[in-house]
Amino acid sequence: MTAGLTLGDLALRFGCELRGDPDTTVVQVATLAHAHDGCISFLANPRYRHALADTGASAVIVSQEDAEHCPVAALISDDPYVLYARVADALHPAPEFAPGVHATAVVHPHARVADTAHVAAGAVIESGAVISDGAVVGPGCIVMDNAMVGAGSRLVASVTLCEEVRLGARVLIHPGAVIGADGFGLARAPEGWVKVPQVGSVDIGDDVEIGASTTIDRGAIDDTVIEAGCKLDNQIQIAHNVRIGEHTVIAACSGVSGSTTIGKRCMIAGAVGFVGHLAIADDVVVTGQTMVNKSITKAGVYSSALPMDEARQWRRNSARFRQLDDMARRLKKLEKRLEALDRKRTDDEH
Repeated sequence: MTAGLTLGDLALRFGCELRGDPDTTVVQVATLAHAHDGCISFLANPRYRHALADTGASAVIVSQEDAEHCPVAALISDDPYVLYARVADALHPAPEFAPGVHATAVVHPHARVADTAHVAAGAVIESGAVISDGAVVGPGCIVMDNAMVGAGSRLVASVTLCEEVRLGARVLIHPGAVIGADGFGLARAPEGWVKVPQVGSVDIGDDVEIGASTTIDRGAIDDTVIEAGCKLDNQIQIAHNVRIGEHTVIAACSGVSGSTTIGKRCMIAGAVGFVGHLAIADDVVVTGQTMVNKSITKAGVYSSALPMDEARQWRRNSARFRQLDDMARRLKKLEKRLEALDRKRTDDEH
């Protein structure tokens, strides 16, 4: 956390309008309900508008519409949430790490670690691995043979990069993620399952963020690819040979089956499942718990999950779901009979 920034400094830095004393200093961010003197908060969701009047914050980031109702100093933006993100980053910058290799780290003599990189306690850097300028390999991380960590990237803790994995610049990977484990490749033989060697790798672009305990499998032949600017939440499974386009975001507990391609700037909500070998267009939004079982060829919002209901009503509807096929058949027969009656009536009238 910084020693604080004045509202005048923030307004100049981020090009926003200020209503209030430019010399007011803020030192941290907080919610409207829990803010106190020295805090800056924000209002982006109208459902929290009720908390604005009583906030204890020194300042609030608001839209032009909400500014007139703000009882304290205001930074005004067309997109308060984006401005909040930038202000929060300014007040709570990422930690800095001194260059060097911890005494308990293990670095193979054929690995290359830049003089400006930081390798923490218990990390293992194997033969042929490259740790680039300003990169951080946190405690307990493993960077296996010939893997590459790009400039300014950070493996927070207990991250595993398997053989040949390549990270671009400024990639952030949270604890417990595994990048480049074998994909689920099996061939069925009469005597059982035969493992298919996974000889591809994983290529991750610049400015990608990967959440805790997320797994990205190496390609079977070609590489699995996560393009620049993608943001992946915690506990996501990306299977072999998947390709995810630039600036796509995927929320927690989603799974993408093998050889599926997801386009650019897509937004995938939590617990979404993709079957394999699909192609998803650019600018697609998929809502939570959707099962994507066919390709999506044009931008739009797609859903398939059923909403919650009271348990008794849900059980009734669940029983009816099993009758849908029979009901559809009966309806089709009834429609044909009605069409025949209409034709007969028309003939009789003539």
